Parts: sequence; structure tokens; C-alpha cells
Amino acid sequence: MNPDTLQTILTYALPVLLSITVHESAHGYAARHFGDSTAERLGRITLNPLKHIDPIGTIAMPLFLYFATSGAFLFGYAKPVPVNFGALRNPKRDMVWVALAGPASNLLQAIGWALLLLVYSAVGMHEMFFIKMAQGGILANLVMWAFNLFPLPPLDGGRILVGLLPWRQARWVARLEPWGFFIVMALVLVGIVGAWWLQPLMELGYLLIHLLLAPLAALLS
Repeated sequence: MNPDTLQTILTYALPVLLSITVHESAHGYAARHFGDSTAERLGRITLNPLKHIDPIGTIAMPLFLYFATSGAFLFGYAKPVPVNFGALRNPKRDMVWVALAGPASNLLQAIGWALLLLVYSAVGMHEMFFIKMAQGGILANLVMWAFNLFPLPPLDGGRILVGLLPWRQARWVARLEPWGFFIVMALVLVGIVGAWWLQPLMELGYLLIHLLLAPLAALLS
């Protein structure tokens, strides 16, 4: 492993672990709030990353794809937090909030990393490792935010769509879940998800962060 590759892995390690851990914990917190204690009973409402790491999806797959594509394509996943939607007080409505909690946590983390980067630069500190880590934190969380909102189950966006649609249409979308992951991967490989979903949403995310932090940036400049 050359030094540049090692530095890239170290730069992204903390932001990616936090993005995954907080994302999954957010689902668990939301589920508990709306009546389902499954995740809490299984010890999954925690910021301990070891509880959320999937050996294949969180470690092996991202590393393999990184080296196989020279960093051009990267994908991974965590161990999903178990949610018993039938235990929610209003399953169809509350499903939307439980699913939305994960991507929302990533958007908030992206804003947090951007805020840290802004303050860090404003006080005159220019340690490149931290700057690159903060930039990586923004990127990793915006990717997770945008990708997970793709409207196809089992992704969070698919569950949100099921919760919002009328019952008849919702049942049709829900039936896609067993094949949803493979459909999404096929769409990723042919470039549809990247060009028509990820890129526009991430541009929107960067714009939103810029608009939110612009007043503070003006004060600190």
C-alpha cells in the first residue's frame, strides 16, 4: 500500500465510521420514539461503531472497490438496525420518520463538518490532514444522505415512498424490496444513479450548506 493510499484511508476512516454509526443509531432512536423498542433491546441504539459494522459491507466491499477501480467507485453499507414496523404506533406514517432519520443525520453531520472546517480556517489553522478529513466528512455524509434517499426499497428513500403513497401503490413498491438492492446496483453501474440522482442532490446539499453557513463565514472573514 503506497503512502498516498494509506493517507486517504486514514483521512476518511473517522468521517465514514461516524456517518454510518450515527445514521444507524438515528433509525433506532426514531423507531423507539414511535413505539418500537427492537433496536434498543438488541443494543443497537449506540454510537459504538462495532455494533453497526458489517464485515463485508463496511470493510471488505469498500476496500475491494477502492483498489479495483482506483478510487473511481466506492460503495458500502452497515448492518441495518432492526425495525419492527408493525410495532410502530402508526406504521405507515411513522415508517416515513424512521426512514428519514438516517439521511437527516448525515445531512446534519455534513453541516457539522463544514462548520468545523469554517471555524478551523477562520482561526488561522491550516493543518492539511484535518482540512482533508473535514472535506471528507462533508463528502461522505452527502453521499450517504443522497444515496439513501433514492426512492427504491430497501433504501430509506424507498421506505419513505412506501409510507407516502396510497396503500395500493405502496404495496407494489414494497414488493420490489427483495430485488431492490440489485436493481439499485445495476442503475449505479450504468451511471443512472450517479448522473440523475447523486450528482444533483449533492450539488443541492453543497448549496444548502453554503447558504446556511454564509452569514457565519461573513462574520468570521
